[in-house]
Amino acid sequence: MYKNVSIKYALDWTTVFYYVVLIVMGWISIYGASYNFDQASVFDFSQRAGMQIIWILTGFAIGGALLLIDSRMYNFFAYFIYGFAIFLLIVTIFAPRSIAPDIKGSHSWLVFGPIRFQPAELAKVATALALSKFMSSYNYKLKNWKDLIPLGFIIFVPAILIILQNETGTALVFVAFLLMLYREGMNGIVLLLGSFAILLFVVIIKLSVIPIQTDRGTLGMVLGMGIIMLVQIGYAIFFGKNRKEAFIVLLGTLSIGLISYVLNIWFFINYNYVAIFTVVASCIYWLIVELFYRYKRYWFLVLFSIGSVLFCFSADYLFEKVLEPHQQIRIKELLKMESNLAGSGYNVNQSKIAIGSGGLWGKGFLNGTQTKLKYVPEQDTDFIFCTVGEEHGFWGSTLVLFIYWMLLMRLLRIAERQRDQFSRIYGYCVASIFFFHLTINIGMVLGIMPVIGIPLPFFSYGGSSLWGFTVLLFILLRLDAARLESMR
Repeated sequence: MYKNVSIKYALDWTTVFYYVVLIVMGWISIYGASYNFDQASVFDFSQRAGMQIIWILTGFAIGGALLLIDSRMYNFFAYFIYGFAIFLLIVTIFAPRSIAPDIKGSHSWLVFGPIRFQPAELAKVATALALSKFMSSYNYKLKNWKDLIPLGFIIFVPAILIILQNETGTALVFVAFLLMLYREGMNGIVLLLGSFAILLFVVIIKLSVIPIQTDRGTLGMVLGMGIIMLVQIGYAIFFGKNRKEAFIVLLGTLSIGLISYVLNIWFFINYNYVAIFTVVASCIYWLIVELFYRYKRYWFLVLFSIGSVLFCFSADYLFEKVLEPHQQIRIKELLKMESNLAGSGYNVNQSKIAIGSGGLWGKGFLNGTQTKLKYVPEQDTDFIFCTVGEEHGFWGSTLVLFIYWMLLMRLLRIAERQRDQFSRIYGYCVASIFFFHLTINIGMVLGIMPVIGIPLPFFSYGGSSLWGFTVLLFILLRLDAARLESMR
């Protein structure tokens, strides 16, 4: 039988409490970040704090409206919402600049009179709904690589369109959906390959400018090939259970390195070619082991090694030709390849100064000198957390992070307790997006992540951001309430 429960009793009020607390704290921080000495009131609608009140009230209205919609409608209209979001992203790219103006180098906003809207925020919600509907369809199971192809299409089509709007930072948020896929059964090797690719990219880019000897190879390429060899040896020992083959490859690698070092005394030898030759020779050895002894364990290792070598060769091209100049500079700053505190590194440096100057207890509300004197650019949007650190210090920052952590834990709990697959998958999509935004935003403010320009949920100034996170959260709350509204 079914039991009808009022939304008032079915709603997860704990999550609503965290939502309201974070929004209020964000509003106070926006006021502190944008405060002018001649500003009389926090309710001055000509200032950003006053405008944020409007976004907050409209956000409450949007959240309330979402709770009144039948929960089954989100499943039924998931593909329609996704198609509409894709349509808006395309319109944003090709619309006249009177409708989609150039704002700080990107064309990611639609402007209709006094209203500005960023379709990328809707695209996050739409993609989460589309993934949830597709993966909850009858008899779908995430078992192998071919199952990932349609999911990759759903995820990366909006991401590519957002990149075409010159909003690379927002597009990277779609990588967060991989965390949901991992929870739903995706092979962990996908995340490992992604992490390994990042490691190789960093090694090649950072160390490729360091020569081993003049015109005889670079430390980046040699170390990159060395990492690939370590993976081969580790794979043979822990997965192949063949220590003999691993020892032979290790001995061969050391022998090639020693011989090339000795020959380099009399002949010109490029160590890059030696390192690549070592990897190729090891792949040939693994193929021989596979064919003659039929272990059937090393085809993947060979493909992985060859793919890694090709990736190492393409890393410089990706960095120099694909990434925009400002993105290259940010990565160089992060990797300590360049240090221009008056130029590209100014934002992060001033942010760290502001946070550090807050000390243990902070300078007090509206007393932050870095904030008041506007030393930190974007201090009420992307770098809002530095205002928290300066005015409220270590303990204030810790409190904010603790509330975010409690919200994330609550989202995971909500996702895990869902009875239907659609709601559970959507719940993990929401948790993944919030986690990605929180990690990247706080990381870039502290200088441990590249500056990619994504907002801090419920803290950063802006209507589109606040509405987007509100829609994400309240759809989940409505789906969760439905779990109690009709119980068997």
